[in-house]
Parts: sequence; structure tokens; C-alpha cells
Amino acid sequence: MSPLSHHGPPSELSELSGALAALLPDWLPAQRWFAGKDRPVDEVRPAGLTVLDGPDPLLVHAVVDVVQGDRTEPYQLLIGRRSGIPEVASAALLGDRLYEASGDADLAAGLLDRMAAGESVGPLRFAAEPDATLERGLRSRPITAEQSNTSLVYGGQYILKLFRKLSPGMNKDLLLHRALQKAGCKHVARVVGSISGELHGEPATMGMLQEFLPDAVDGWAMATTSVRDLLAEPDQSAEEAGGDFAGEAERLGAAVAEVHADLATALGTEPADSDELDRTVRAMTERLDQVSEAVPELAVYAPALREVFEAVRAHEAPISLQYIHGDLHLGQVLRTVNGWLLLDFEGEPAAPVAERHALRSPLRDVAGMLRSFDYAAHQRLVGQPENADVTRHAMEWARRNRAAFCAGYARAGGPVGDPREHADLLRAFELDKAVYEVAYEHANRPDWLSVPLAAIARSTDGSE
Repeated sequence: MSPLSHHGPPSELSELSGALAALLPDWLPAQRWFAGKDRPVDEVRPAGLTVLDGPDPLLVHAVVDVVQGDRTEPYQLLIGRRSGIPEVASAALLGDRLYEASGDADLAAGLLDRMAAGESVGPLRFAAEPDATLERGLRSRPITAEQSNTSLVYGGQYILKLFRKLSPGMNKDLLLHRALQKAGCKHVARVVGSISGELHGEPATMGMLQEFLPDAVDGWAMATTSVRDLLAEPDQSAEEAGGDFAGEAERLGAAVAEVHADLATALGTEPADSDELDRTVRAMTERLDQVSEAVPELAVYAPALREVFEAVRAHEAPISLQYIHGDLHLGQVLRTVNGWLLLDFEGEPAAPVAERHALRSPLRDVAGMLRSFDYAAHQRLVGQPENADVTRHAMEWARRNRAAFCAGYARAGGPVGDPREHADLLRAFELDKAVYEVAYEHANRPDWLSVPLAAIARSTDGSE
């Protein structure tokens, strides 16, 4: 068990520690950002409590270890306590006058003020970036759509991402944003501050502050609106539809290629040798075996998938490995008046830290975005009666935009050139991502299971 570190009145924090240990096991599984919904919470051990404001209202920064069987993972919380009723969502209420305080506009305002002042409290260090001057006194509001983390917007000027599940070292999201900013990349929002601390004695990133772009539009919303407009006009082709997305898809492909090129310049590359290809094949087949065992509907495609994955060993075109986004899809990009921005460089939320930081082929990001176009095309079909004409129309949209994205990537001269020239590897990465999606949908959204399964069927039977 990790020792509990107190940074405040010892007696008060000991009492709070006991209350959190009792209340959090039932409260955590109901939170959208909690990643351990696959098994019950056995125990919550407060590992670090730091008083930021108090005594009334009280604000405590908490690091807790969540024990679930043989797995123990650390999470970050902001704990508030007021003599009156706090103005927060009911889901934030813990009991015993305690609540999760990230949605408390007054208390959360202090996080920005401390970054502006460059303060330290116990193990926590609040800092503005060297080239940034922050405005103080701005109230905050939470972004309700956030899932694996919590984001707070300050006065329409800044957005603070609080990382919920913590890991030692600098968070990959902050690392890559700083590297891209230094390289002059125009496709990321500017980092202006950070919160760092300790995780069991090791440095850790707690939060990242960026410029907020209030007029930016989410890529998923734009794409699905385009699909809606197309399906509303069954006699039109995807090219003729008023909401044609192909031009944006091509510009997005170019933006992703430029980000990849800037990451390669800033953080370097290394060649992928035959051993790396072997490791890639083993990882894909191991995932396939695990998911096929859990999802019988996938098992029928396993032989064909295994054949696609094994073909990667024979890939001859040179491939370099580098830092990539790691979880790229239409929900991770924003369209601004100046072009496309990429967000959230943490990688897949469920992946181990070492895996997130591993150098990988940029084709994995391309594959992730191609899968996202397929999801956007089919999201209006989920749960609806089968209609061959509607499905054909949706597939037309997906093919047009997938091709446009690849064309844009090739035009911008990304590290892999034209992704379509690595068809065997790109196909394997796409299908590996689809297998991952099968596992996710099976566990979380069974109604959506048909989307990745249908994509796997089309790819393995030669119809796509």
C-alpha cells in the first residue's frame, strides 16, 4: 500500500481520507471518465491529499489508487466541501457534504489563477508556459462531452484538460503538443500552461492549459451532418450533394500528414526492421484471438484476418517509426476558420503508458481516420431496418471521403507518402483497428457491433 501524503491540517485530511475510501467505490463507476467499468471496485486508497483552498469552501486535490482485483490504477479528483449546497451537477455529489469540484466555477477558477502566478502547493506546481501571460479571475465551466478526462473552459479564452487516470512522467499529450508547438506546427492549439505533481514519488502531469477556440467545429459533427444531408436526397450522388465533405476530408488528410512530418522533425524517427514487423503481427493476432474468444460473431472471420495480418511480414517498402497521435478519429479534430486542428495526443485510453509512447508507423493514424469515416457513414443506420439503397448511399459517402483523405495526405507529402502505396500494411492496420472496435462495442454498445463486423466482412470477402 502506498503511504498517504498530507498537505494541509493532518486531522482534517485524515478524516477526509476515510470518507473518500468509503464513498468512492460506489461513486466512481458512474463517472463517464472512469476507465474501470469492466470490473467492480474492491477498494479506493487515498494516496495524496493537498489542500488548495479552505476551510469553507474547502478544495482538496486528491490522488487515489483504485483497486480492482489484480489491477490498481491512480486517478485524480478535485474534492470540494461547502456549508451550503454547491452549484454542481447531482452526479458530482459524493455524500457527507463532499462533492467532485471540477464543476464548481468559483473553486476551479483558482487553478487558472495559480498557473498565472506560478504557484506551488505541496507537490503541485502550477505554471504558465515560458512565452505565455495568463489572464486571471476567469470563471470556469466544464465541457460535458468530455469522456476519458475532464476539460474546463475559462471565459472563452482557455481550456484546461484535467487528466483523470494518471501515469508517471510527462503526459504524452503535453509532450507532443510542446514538440509540435516548437516545430511551428499550425495544426494544434497553443499550450499556455500546465499543472504537474507527484505520483507515488515520481513526477506526473496533472493538467494542460491551451488556448480555447470557441468557433471551432467538431469533425465528427461536420461529417455526420454531411451524411445526413446525403441520405435525405436519395437521388443525388455524394459528389452532387450540397453537404459534400470530400473537400474537407482532403484538407484534413493534408493536415494529418503535416502533423506527422512535424512530429518526425521534432522527435525523430527510426526504421522498422523485420523484428518490428514480427512484433506487429504477433500483437495483431493476439488481439484477434482474445476478441474472437469473447465475441463469437468475430470468430468466423478469424482465418481471413489472420491471413491479412501474416502478410505484413512480407511488406518490403521502407517504413519508419515515430511518435503519432495514436487514437485518431473525426472526434479528435476541429475545423477552425484557419484549417484543421488535431486534439488529444494521449493515444488509446485503455492502452498501457509504454504502449502509448511507443514509436509507431504513421499509417496507424491513417487507418484510424479511415475507420472513422466508415463509422460516420453508418451511424444513422444503427438500429434501423435494413435498406439496401440507404446502405449503398452510405458506402458511397465513405468511399469518396476515404479516398479524398488519402489524396490530401499524399499531396502534403507526409512521412509515408501516399498511404495507398502501402495497401497491405494499411489494410492490416485498419482491420486490427476494427477488431479493437468489435471488442469495444461488444462491451459498451452492442447495437453498434454491426459497424466494425460489416467492415471486416467487406474487407475479407473481397467486396471492398
